[in-house]
Amino acid sequence: MSIRLLRSLVAVADHKTFSAAADAVFVTHAAVSQQMRTLEAELGISLFDRSHRTPELTPLGRAVVARARVLVKDYDNLVPSVLGDDGLSGDVILGAVPTTLIGLAPLSMSILRAEYPDLRVRIRPALTAALLSGINRGTYDLAIVTKPILMPPGMEFLEIADEPLHLITSEEMDETDPIKILETQPFIRFNRDAVVGTTIENWLQENNIRVAEAMELENLEAISSMVHANLGVSIVPRSCVKNVYGLPLKRMALGPDVPSRVLGLAYLREHPKLRVIEEIHTALIRAIADNPPQVGADQAASQT
Repeated sequence: MSIRLLRSLVAVADHKTFSAAADAVFVTHAAVSQQMRTLEAELGISLFDRSHRTPELTPLGRAVVARARVLVKDYDNLVPSVLGDDGLSGDVILGAVPTTLIGLAPLSMSILRAEYPDLRVRIRPALTAALLSGINRGTYDLAIVTKPILMPPGMEFLEIADEPLHLITSEEMDETDPIKILETQPFIRFNRDAVVGTTIENWLQENNIRVAEAMELENLEAISSMVHANLGVSIVPRSCVKNVYGLPLKRMALGPDVPSRVLGLAYLREHPKLRVIEEIHTALIRAIADNPPQVGADQAASQT
């Protein structure tokens, strides 16, 4: 019996179908099916009830999966446990929503690198939905995401920061009523495919605010540049950290009931590198504590 067969079995249990499990372990559907038959033959038991359109784990199969999780985790932690570094070396793939790439991600990774120079964190940007899907497929070890309404099964979320939404305008704006500004100025919309974009759209609808959409962008720096050029106004989350690269813009509160974007770390509950995840989370919290956003009437949009 190989660890590869057990890893595939756990993937089938987590992803419910052979096809989804095949994507997670980077093999074909046929290969997973054959692996499961091989495992059944080696164990001498039926792991799956194949009378259904989609094979389902038998009670014995579920018991084997529970034990297989432990064995796979122990296998993945074998070398780190011998070396005594708890896995705090080697490569880790960190996904991140694009809005964190200017401030939060580099600040926290700098802290982490100083503490653990042998740990190499590779950052790959994407929107929250793609990041969560990638975690399930094994593309990322963990990711900085905007908390969705529902987390996928088997996934954990460690909160990092709460970022309230606010309005940003050019410095030339004289009007001080944010609702009047939104209803009279061209609106630069945050991508509605992003969780925060949906949150913004929901808030506008709940408050019966009609905007004249000028463009829809997903890059915070691009939104900031358009607003700075006086091409419109936008609603964005206020960043939890200071950003020295921001453009000078006005920002305005949207009222007491404005929603927030909740940032956090997402990862699989059974991930073998839990110590690494804990240290990355600690570095993110430290970066926020050490680099608080500027407070004042005007603030750079990249700090929002």
